[in-house]
Amino acid sequence: MNKKIPKFKNESAERAFWSKFNLAKNLKASDFEKASFPNLKPSSQPISLRLPSHLIARVKEHANELDMPYQSLMKKYIAQGILSEV
Repeated sequence: MNKKIPKFKNESAERAFWSKFNLAKNLKASDFEKASFPNLKPSSQPISLRLPSHLIARVKEHANELDMPYQSLMKKYIAQGILSEV
């Protein structure tokens, strides 16, 4: 890194510094460390899925026994089914 990052007296001084700081001119790719975010949840997309009422009722009963939302249990079942096919 070419330019030293100073110690800031307050947040407004830090904000002013970073607003003028040019990453491309002052940092190289080797200055960065690889970051991982293990607790990020994958994005999800709502869908409409028609299921027989008795099947939904059974899933809700089982989810209630496991003390978890029935939609989460259905996602778990779908994921298990897909993984068992691979």
